[in-house]
Amino acid sequence: MTLKAVLLEFNGVIINDESIRERIVDRLMLEENLQLKRGEFREVCLGKSERACTVELLSRRGRFMTETYLDRLLIRKSQAYKAQIDTLEKLPIYPGLAEFLAKIRAIGLKIAIVSGAMRSDIEFVLNRVDLAANFELIVAGDDLMASKPEPDGYFLAVERLNQQYPDFNLQLRECLAVEDSFAGIEAAKKAGIQVVGVTHTYPFHMIQRQANWTVDYFADLELDRVQELCSIVPSQPMVE
Repeated sequence: MTLKAVLLEFNGVIINDESIRERIVDRLMLEENLQLKRGEFREVCLGKSERACTVELLSRRGRFMTETYLDRLLIRKSQAYKAQIDTLEKLPIYPGLAEFLAKIRAIGLKIAIVSGAMRSDIEFVLNRVDLAANFELIVAGDDLMASKPEPDGYFLAVERLNQQYPDFNLQLRECLAVEDSFAGIEAAKKAGIQVVGVTHTYPFHMIQRQANWTVDYFADLELDRVQELCSIVPSQPMVE
């Protein structure tokens, strides 16, 4: 089976924005007269959608919101995120990303984003760093109720790629996911997609236990092997 598409997470794979997002969540909690505990952002939010993260943090404190109120909180988070990004002269895009995307496109693969981030936030960043044209489509947190580790985002990405390219006939096993979190890796595996884990968020030895392939940097994934990834179904996780 031939590899046809690479599906990337946004937060933690494209942009190193964990500290930005944690500050925003911390401020949002304070505005709700609540307090974020030490380490709680990582525990609850990494790899999860903005919606799932917000609901979990508030429900832990006995707060149960209407959809209308939740939507208002998500809009506030998105506005705060863009405001923070706008203050940065240089965005914290991970090194080697542009080159990685160019090489993937050069061998004829489709590229999409599958993320729990808000669509407007993703588009804002991609346009700011002039990378938007590399992606055929975005599946964002606004598109789904379910969050990673559920596989719904990956299912939707394949469905939409096939709608956009009617003769493409993309199958899940013909995709490769690039993830940095345990929730993201689990989601891809539940969808039947092999996963490259990048060590942007967790140490190598922790990601290695979960992903099929583990790399420290985009450049570590040898592209002459990328075309083979879907035809290799390793019994144990592999490393680069």
